[in-house]
Amino acid sequence: MSRGLLLVISGPSGAGKGTVCEAYKKHCQNHVWNSVSMTTREPRAGEVHGESYFFVSKEEFLKRIEEDAFLEYAEVYGNYYGTPRREVEEKLAEGFDVILEIDIQGALNVQDNTSEGIFIFILPPSMNELKKRIIGRGSETPESLLTRFKSAYNEINYVSKYNYAITNHTVEQAYSDLMCIVRAERCRVTRVTNEILTLKEEEL
Repeated sequence: MSRGLLLVISGPSGAGKGTVCEAYKKHCQNHVWNSVSMTTREPRAGEVHGESYFFVSKEEFLKRIEEDAFLEYAEVYGNYYGTPRREVEEKLAEGFDVILEIDIQGALNVQDNTSEGIFIFILPPSMNELKKRIIGRGSETPESLLTRFKSAYNEINYVSKYNYAITNHTVEQAYSDLMCIVRAERCRVTRVTNEILTLKEEEL
């Protein structure tokens, strides 16, 4: 069985990375696993342990940090969030593609901790379109809108740290671009070494 792909996907708020990831999972659900993060914050209404997050104590989280149990982690507003390493490794070994939809800080940490990630940045068609999408949510205050816009401008500066960039004009187009990346990555010589060795061992 071929090892799965580790897809690390980031982008500014409003770029549509979550929607693109959902489209990929919907169409490829039999061989895709969505990584579940671990956190020390309290569960919110409707959240399920093991599905929304793995909810643990701060002591447990810090212990796991000492054990190098995370691909990446960060402290946000007093709470810790991290991607458990073991679960990701197990699913990749089982042949599942693993999606990490994480922020830029997390993606850069993953780059430091593994050599097999495929790093994909989702871009909006334009900054004006990004503003329209964020405003269209209707859930932001004028202050939070300004914060998100400033953050988006800053985050786009990191696109050069990624392997690929997808401009999300439409979900269908962005999903198609993502599938092209996945197909190309599956054809890398380093990923088909076993098939090559099998061919070389066959008698002519």
